[in-house]
Amino acid sequence: MGKTDGSERQVTVGPVDDSGADILHVDMDAFYASVEVLDHPELAGKPLIVGHATGRSVVSSASYEARRFGVRSAMPVSQALRLCPDAITVDPRMERYAELSRQVMQIFRRATPLVEPVSIDEAFLDVSGARKLLGSPSQIAAQVREWVRRETGLPASVGVAGTKFVAKLASGRAKPDGLLVVPVAETLAFLHPLPVGALWGVGPSTQTALNNLGLRTVGDIASAPHQLLEKRLGVSGTRLWQLARGVDVRVVETTRIEKSIGHEETFEFDVTDAAILRRELLRLASRAAARLRQASVVGRTVGLKLRYADFRTISRSRTLPEPTSVGRRIYEEAAALLDEAWSDRGPIRLIGVRVEQLEAAGGQPALWDPDEGWRQTEQALDGIAAKFGSGVLAPASLLGTKPRQVGDSDHFRG
Repeated sequence: MGKTDGSERQVTVGPVDDSGADILHVDMDAFYASVEVLDHPELAGKPLIVGHATGRSVVSSASYEARRFGVRSAMPVSQALRLCPDAITVDPRMERYAELSRQVMQIFRRATPLVEPVSIDEAFLDVSGARKLLGSPSQIAAQVREWVRRETGLPASVGVAGTKFVAKLASGRAKPDGLLVVPVAETLAFLHPLPVGALWGVGPSTQTALNNLGLRTVGDIASAPHQLLEKRLGVSGTRLWQLARGVDVRVVETTRIEKSIGHEETFEFDVTDAAILRRELLRLASRAAARLRQASVVGRTVGLKLRYADFRTISRSRTLPEPTSVGRRIYEEAAALLDEAWSDRGPIRLIGVRVEQLEAAGGQPALWDPDEGWRQTEQALDGIAAKFGSGVLAPASLLGTKPRQVGDSDHFRG
């Protein structure tokens, strides 16, 4: 893979055989940072960090000028500023990013109805049915980039390939602000020189396991005995072997439910007060529940994440008798998990709540619903928030408390 600072950028120049390369992966470049430059042109060309410049905040996004100093997303802002002391730090503005994300996704749907949003700033497009109207896949990709730039002022990189996996790799190589087409016939030539870490699902531990087997490139994995990978890595070994050989049968899904929705908070100071932790759990559970209702889904499993001051991290979860999108129910389950997991009462650096095993809402209701009152109240709050803004009303225990924004983050996994 190319470096995230764009120093190994690779783009397509001139005509190329894109027949069969019907999958586009469009990725907005340093999205949050690009939005800040769009709204504040004086920041253009300067090292920029999006993140709170206090306490333990983490980098939400960084401009390419900052990335060249080693600044990366999810890095503590304090560390980022040590690497790049001249960087300008700005607070995140999630509502503004969401507004532009909606506009960008609508532009994608102008090219094809087969759009699968992956996150706030990236999506897969299947353009197989758009050829007659808009041209070849590479022409469509160029058109989408032009539309996005002209109508939003933001740069986007696009990878064009025969599969989702290769298209995503290609968009990463094309950054920033580039277009890379991988002809279907050249898929393996593109893949095999890449390091094993380029494959989806290869984290540090898997990479170490692969390196211990003498496998350092994607081509090494493709040449390895399938049985060896399956024996050492189980089902994931089979999947990696298939990806290394260019096999990816996944299609672009226009109706997609995330596997989990959650929020977590990094405190500015380590917390040992149970009341503060419970109050933060309520805030996080309420936000997660609002997201569930917004997406018209319910969750069957509630999870808790705790990170101690020494960075020791534990996770606990429990499955509910009935799936829910009620914040109070999520909170009560998370609070019970806190009582079980936080036995030593050690100082807590981070706390998080997640809801998993999501499914579409609207199934057969239970004969007796103990959460009916809370559900009606929260649905009423949804209506008020939609009309007047999300900060107008909140649970009584949260009134008078300042929302913690040091390291608050959203998590959506698909």
